[in-house]
Amino acid sequence: MAAKMLTPNTRLRLQEIIRRIGDSDPVSLQERIYVQKFADRDASVWSWLRRAQRQQRQGVPKPGLDHFLAEMDLGEPCEDSAFDPLRDDLGDWFSGAPHWLRRS
Repeated sequence: MAAKMLTPNTRLRLQEIIRRIGDSDPVSLQERIYVQKFADRDASVWSWLRRAQRQQRQGVPKPGLDHFLAEMDLGEPCEDSAFDPLRDDLGDWFSGAPHWLRRS
């Protein structure tokens, strides 16, 4: 199933909520559910949300390599979600991924 295009109003609302997540400002449960619904179906929204979660945990990256890595969206936004081959099964680990990222 291909992701549908976001309307300008929806995109702006999502980006405003995601900005607040990144800035550690209050976000209601309904807003988090709303963002997650789109993140599960749209790679762009998923990427915006990951970057905001990384910023929330690590703060604004320093100029240089840290900023470059954050902008490239490399690594996990949270350290405990990394795959551990000695403890985790790869198939189970991907079971929580958005449908467009899961293995078929």
